[in-house]
Amino acid sequence: MQDAMIKRAKELLADGTVQRVVGWKKGDFSYDITPALFESAEELDADFVYDDFCGANLSKYLIEQAKKEGKTLVFQKPCDSYSFAQLLKEHRIDREKVYIIAVPSYGKADINKIREKGIEGVTGIKSEGPNFVISSMYGDATVPKMEVMAERCINCKSKKHVQYDELIGEDGDVVDSNRFDEVKKIEAMTPDERFKFWQGELSRCIRCNACRNVCPACTCENCVFDNFNSGISQKAAVTSFEEQNYHIIRAFHVAGRCTDCGECSRVCPQNIPLHLLNRKFIKDINELYGPYQAGADPDEKYPLTNFTYEDVEPGIVYKRGGEQ
Repeated sequence: MQDAMIKRAKELLADGTVQRVVGWKKGDFSYDITPALFESAEELDADFVYDDFCGANLSKYLIEQAKKEGKTLVFQKPCDSYSFAQLLKEHRIDREKVYIIAVPSYGKADINKIREKGIEGVTGIKSEGPNFVISSMYGDATVPKMEVMAERCINCKSKKHVQYDELIGEDGDVVDSNRFDEVKKIEAMTPDERFKFWQGELSRCIRCNACRNVCPACTCENCVFDNFNSGISQKAAVTSFEEQNYHIIRAFHVAGRCTDCGECSRVCPQNIPLHLLNRKFIKDINELYGPYQAGADPDEKYPLTNFTYEDVEPGIVYKRGGEQ
């Protein structure tokens, strides 16, 4: 797959179809894959990589790259394509400035889960059927994919791309997902238990802003949390109120627009399950306004900004999943 992607990118650069490529490259370690910009065949040969650690969603990087002259080539996994489609819907990207090559993804590995298996000094990874073969400084280890796969991949909502110009490999289908199971467990808690759960999770936040910076739905050029007059700009939380305030406000800002790509949790250095906040809102929207998947349909209106006579009345008290 990687060789085919590099070959096609070099062809499109050579014939002038595109002027640059957005893809992935290795960081300091083989599992430390980072989004990268390539502008020549030499750069692609030297650094481009696509393997089972390439979990990063590339869609947000197109906001800046698509402002440049000429077209930008981007490789998109199925989950990335939903984020890209949502950004198009919000007029954040000019579709004519982007050339999309769709690539399949059958689940990316989570380095933290690999370490929990006692595997250190990781130097590489490859898929072999239902397993990952993980190379390390101490030898190879074969691990079932489901045991070390990223949570968002285990609960993937779709293997099908929303749109593309070319496809390498085969496209998949929208799949049944158990992604709301953890949300239901939290809903079944008592209010005190829920508060304790989130207080414990959010208390670890160091306000690095990684979740905000990587989120494809967070595209404001001037974020409210960068306003120095707010008193909470660019600083770690001092009180439990500030801990909750930041993440709850951010979740509200992306409600109805979050595609559930899971980038927020992937980049969190404190391993806070931030995606569960967003999934709670997604689940509520589905139950209150009907099934809706952000990024799936470019013409479908947002449920939170589109009134219908079937909308739930604000004063209605209803019961679902053990929650009042």
